[in-house]
Amino acid sequence: MRTDRPWGKAVVIGGSYAGLVTARVLADFFTEVVVVERDAVDEDTGVHPGAPQGYHAHAMLAKGGQILERLFPGLRAELREAGAPVFDYGEGIDFMLPVGLAPRHRTGVRIQTFTRDELERRLRRKVLALPQVTLMPSTRCTGLTRDACGRVSGVTCRPHDDTESPQPSAPFELAADLVVDASGRSSPLTDWLGAAGISVPPKRTVKAKVTYTSMNFDRPDEGHPGHPDYYIAYQMLFAPGVPRAGVLLAVERNRWTCSLFGFQDQPPTDDEGYLAFAETLDNPRLAEHIGRRTAQEPTHRYTNPDNQWRLYHAVKDWPDRLVAVCVFNPVYGQGLTVAAMEAELLQRMLTGRRASKDLDGVAGAFQKKLGRLLLGPWTLSTNSDLMWAPKGQPLPARFAHWYNTRLFHVAVKDPAVWARFVRVVNMVASPALLFHPAVALKVLTATIRRT
Repeated sequence: MRTDRPWGKAVVIGGSYAGLVTARVLADFFTEVVVVERDAVDEDTGVHPGAPQGYHAHAMLAKGGQILERLFPGLRAELREAGAPVFDYGEGIDFMLPVGLAPRHRTGVRIQTFTRDELERRLRRKVLALPQVTLMPSTRCTGLTRDACGRVSGVTCRPHDDTESPQPSAPFELAADLVVDASGRSSPLTDWLGAAGISVPPKRTVKAKVTYTSMNFDRPDEGHPGHPDYYIAYQMLFAPGVPRAGVLLAVERNRWTCSLFGFQDQPPTDDEGYLAFAETLDNPRLAEHIGRRTAQEPTHRYTNPDNQWRLYHAVKDWPDRLVAVCVFNPVYGQGLTVAAMEAELLQRMLTGRRASKDLDGVAGAFQKKLGRLLLGPWTLSTNSDLMWAPKGQPLPARFAHWYNTRLFHVAVKDPAVWARFVRVVNMVASPALLFHPAVALKVLTATIRRT
C-alpha cells in the first residue's frame, strides 16, 4: 500500500461490497476515506438489510478473483482456510447447458466459491483496519454539495434517528475532495443531479422477472465418501425453453448454498415445495443434495425484476469530483466481478494523476471509460433476457440466441470450444474468442438435433 497520498478526503456512499473495494482503492490515494452506510454495520457484519440479494448464491468469476487478490493479498488463502474451495472451472462444475452436460475437462481457469456473507465480512474487516478508512454507519446521504465552480465538494447526511431519543438527529455536511456513489440499485443520485439542473438520460431497463429462493445446508467433508467430485452443480436459465434453473455451490464451513430460480415463477420457501421444484430441473444433482440434507439455515427469497444500466457516461455536463460506480445491475453472475473491475479502473485513473495531484477532469473521464467497460457484460446479460419476450426481440438478441444455441451444441462435444466459452464467461477473455474462425466454422456447420 502506498504511503504518498496526494489528496485529502474521499467519501464513499454505500458500505456494501462495491463500496468496500472502492474504499480499498481510495485508501492508496487519500489521507482520509469515509464510508457512509445507511445500515447499522460494523466489522463483524456480513449480509445486511441494504443488500437483500446477499443471502443468495454469488459467483466470483475468475477475473474478479484476480482483482480481489491484487487488492487484498492473501484473501483467497484465507477463504480456502475457512473451507471455500479453489478449483478448475472445467473440472469442478457439473454444468447442465440447455442441450446437455458440459465436458468435465481442465480449462486452466481457477475459481473459488463462498457466500456473499463471508466475503463481505472479511473485506469489511480488512478495509476498516486501514488507518485511512472511517466507517459512518446508520447514516443516510441526502444530497450533494457543490463549490462555486460547480464541482462536487461533499455530501449532506442525516443519521438514522434512535427511536429511544426524543430529539431527531441533526443533518450535517461532509466535505470531500472526491465523492463516490457506490450505493447500488437504490441510489438517489439521478434525483440529486436532476435537482441541480443536470439532465440524465433515462436508464436502460430490460425486464426479466427472476425470483431466487435460497438456503444453506450441510455438506460432507471433502474427504468423506459422500462428497461428490464437483463443487458446483448448475442448470442455467435459457429463454424460452428453460424457465427454471438453479445452482448449488460448495462454500465455507462445510455447507452448500443452493439457489433455485425461475422466470416469472417463484421457487417455494417451504421444505417440501423447495425439493419438489428442484426435482423439476434437468440437472438432478441439486435435488439429490437437497434431499440428503440433515441441517439447514433459514430460506430466503429475492425477486430481481429487471436489469438496469444508468447511463451516466452520456451526461454532457457531469459534475467534477463525483464518481458513480455500481451503475449496472446484472443478474447472471457478473455483479461482483464488474464492481471489482470498476474499482480497478478508478485505481488506474487516479494513478495517472498522482504526479500532477490534479483531480479535475477525472470524474467525467471515468464515467466515459466505465460506459465502454460495461457495454460487454450488459450485452451478454440482456441479450438473453430479451428473448423471454414472446415477440419483438431485436435482431442482435435473436442472432446472439441463435449463435449461442449452436455454440452449446458444439461445446458439449468439444472440450476446446467449451474451454473458450469458460474463459469468456469468466471475463478473462474477450467474447471475440467465440467468433474465432476455428470456432465459428464448427458453430455454423453444426448439426442441430431437434427436440
